[in-house]
Amino acid sequence: MDSPLSGGSASDRPLVWLPFDPAELGDPPQTLRYEVADPTREVPDSVAEVAYYVTPYQMGSSVTDVLPQMSGLQVVQTLTAGVDAVRPRVPAGVRLCSGRGIHDASTAELAVTLVLASLRGVPGFVRDHDRREWNQQWYPALADRHVLIVGYGAIGEAIEARLAPFEVTITKVARSARDGVHAIAELPDLLPSADVVVLIVPLTDETRGLVDAAFLGRLRDGALLVNVSRGPVVDQDALVAELTSGRITAALDVVDPEPLPSSSPLWGAPGLLISPHVGGTSSAMWPRAHRLVRDQLHRFAAGEPLANVVQG
Repeated sequence: MDSPLSGGSASDRPLVWLPFDPAELGDPPQTLRYEVADPTREVPDSVAEVAYYVTPYQMGSSVTDVLPQMSGLQVVQTLTAGVDAVRPRVPAGVRLCSGRGIHDASTAELAVTLVLASLRGVPGFVRDHDRREWNQQWYPALADRHVLIVGYGAIGEAIEARLAPFEVTITKVARSARDGVHAIAELPDLLPSADVVVLIVPLTDETRGLVDAAFLGRLRDGALLVNVSRGPVVDQDALVAELTSGRITAALDVVDPEPLPSSSPLWGAPGLLISPHVGGTSSAMWPRAHRLVRDQLHRFAAGEPLANVVQG
């Protein structure tokens, strides 16, 4: 049904589908009308009227199955920073906007959590706890380590801000060099000096398989690889081989495929911490999602340029 926030049910007002109550937006523009819809479960009868579609928070492409029925569609707004699964299915002429910025805080927190947990042996503590065993050992600290952030965008910047107080040296890498940031082409020379490598690159033709046997082979003994970007960025067979040798350790929030099959050799690889792609899913997500969508809708209603446009 129409939200009372729309100021009425006038059919000439552009229709917005939201995956949450429009009241969460605080002050959405009154010149639009709103419906709460999750077309992955049920497609409302108003599908042909939708002008602005805010997708449910899902990782796959199922949120786009409804697009052929949206004859009046102008904008698709995702709540994910990555749009690689959605982009190919968005019709020509329809603007696609990413959720860039929504997950910066959550993902940065998890990246730091994975680094600290891996270095300080937290997974082993949990296993010892379950066995009621007391094992004191020496563990490396994060302090005084050299951290390489590969994919220095908004989330990379958030990771840097959270790592800086730990007394580390940080080197930043992006697709192209700029002031204070190295180009990704420089990685072969940068990797040997890194103690911790954090991956936060988008999935592109250039980054798919970026972390291969040659990349891993350049890491120093004892290095830690942390992937909070996309699973296909890492050659998992090459990673398993390095982990099995005991030369490096790793922490992965993303794998390929997801969910990770029980038969995957990653499950049994030594020195590996796996989290189930939860980088963006925390209490920090929704306030930022609501702010982004609200601001986007005000721009849309005013005919102003949208933020985070990646297509169209």
